[in-house]
Amino acid sequence: MRSFFYVMTALSVIGLAFWAYHENYETQEALSKAEKLQREISEARQRLRILNAEWAYLNRPDRLRDLAEINFDKLGLLPLQPYQFGKIDQVAYPPKELLPITNPVDVINLELAE
Repeated sequence: MRSFFYVMTALSVIGLAFWAYHENYETQEALSKAEKLQREISEARQRLRILNAEWAYLNRPDRLRDLAEINFDKLGLLPLQPYQFGKIDQVAYPPKELLPITNPVDVINLELAE
């Protein structure tokens, strides 16, 4: 009986060691994948910052004004005139909705409590 107990204990120790070994390598693989994803996210954010800087550089008002002047004939642009803007009374605002009264109170028949 003792020998059976020793064999089972040895097999369980070997099984637990194999399991721990396997889990260790799976954990290391998951950590390396996470690090790789973090690197990719960092690179994508850096690219985004560069693209935003380039966009801001290309959309400088003085540059756009110069481009509009150079390509004035091709674009057919005309300068803005005051009559092209609308007036405040031309804006169609939606009608104000009245709040529904669900519990009206008759104030005419109420007497002052003194």
